[in-house]
Amino acid sequence: MPTLTPLHFLIVCPLVALAGFVDSIAGGGGLISLPAYLLSGLPVHTCIATNKLSSCMGTTLTTARFAREGYIEPRLAVFCVAAALAGAAAGARVALLIDDALFRALMLVILPLTALYVLRRKRLFDASDRPPLPFPRQAAMCAAIALALGAYDGFYGPGTGTFLILLLTRWARLDLAHANGITKAINLSSNVASLTVYLIGGQVLFPLGLAAGAFGLIGNYFGSRCFDRRGAQIARPLILLVLLAFFARTILEALGVM
Repeated sequence: MPTLTPLHFLIVCPLVALAGFVDSIAGGGGLISLPAYLLSGLPVHTCIATNKLSSCMGTTLTTARFAREGYIEPRLAVFCVAAALAGAAAGARVALLIDDALFRALMLVILPLTALYVLRRKRLFDASDRPPLPFPRQAAMCAAIALALGAYDGFYGPGTGTFLILLLTRWARLDLAHANGITKAINLSSNVASLTVYLIGGQVLFPLGLAAGAFGLIGNYFGSRCFDRRGAQIARPLILLVLLAFFARTILEALGVM
């Protein structure tokens, strides 16, 4: 287990607060929070695992809020949660099998592709004008989506919420409000399942994860209060700046400069 220093907290916590701020106004906060851990110089598996811990804190609160507001359909959620738990556990196990250096190289490919999709999207698909699927078909489709995206979230994570909402509205024909609710339930389940696998693997740094999670909640709070129509315009350059810093550090490490 890596030894934590004050520098780790100074790098990660402010950037995770920024991730919470960005996520609350435009989405895509995961494109900042994971690179924040990677920028601190921690091993990739430790970064992903500890990021899951801090993410769980915010996801738990938002899932509870959506449940209170009635946007999580219990009959669908049962199938989705079970599928997400299985998928995320499998994805996290696969991630632990990959060598740290190879995983960091994969990040150089996966991160920009995810960012490109999330930042270029114009709007999410709205299925409110289409007839709903019969419940058995809808449940099967939602479970399949939860299994696939749960595996992705367990393996990597950023962009999962955006992908879930897109697929749940387009293929399962959920309206945006209920797609958001089911997305939160799937996200929380996949976070818990993958976090459990990483805990068993001894990859989670609790002091850093809990501190960063608290900063993320603060950022989310201020972001929700500052929300306006320019949210996406504010978020994009911030995400790109953090990604560029991550790429620069990774390239310098590969050249032996750092």
